[in-house]
Amino acid sequence: MPYRAFDDQNCSIARTLAIVGERWTLLVLRDVSLGNRRFEEIRRSLGVASNILSDRLATLVEHGVLERDGDPPEYRLTDKGRDLRPVLLALVQWGDKYTAGEAGPPVEHVHTVCGHVAAPRLHCSHCGEPIGPRELRMQPGPGANEQQREQYERRLAARR
Repeated sequence: MPYRAFDDQNCSIARTLAIVGERWTLLVLRDVSLGNRRFEEIRRSLGVASNILSDRLATLVEHGVLERDGDPPEYRLTDKGRDLRPVLLALVQWGDKYTAGEAGPPVEHVHTVCGHVAAPRLHCSHCGEPIGPRELRMQPGPGANEQQREQYERRLAARR
């Protein structure tokens, strides 16, 4: 399937996928998070072709998700990159639930403060309560365009 840019979509998911949505990118981020910081370490760990890894690393550096430093170069997460950890954890949780099989999850995440295996949860930034998978709805935000606002209004009217 040919690559299709997301430039025409006013959507934060689409804009994020333009940076981290290519095959191998999230696994590169996983490896850097786990301490594989040199090109060859990452390439060996993933078994990815050098040209693809070079492209993914360049994109992540270009967008400020990783920084490249030293000789030989090492890659480290920036603040922007560390802010993707909850995304990776959400994917891990989904994978543990639906793809791990009888053996169970291959990795457990331990909360360093209490020392217990933790399953991060989404909480409301206003009231602090946990948010369940069916307890969210979407509405136009300040960056919504007219088409998105009209579509929202049509959905609301259809529910009445």
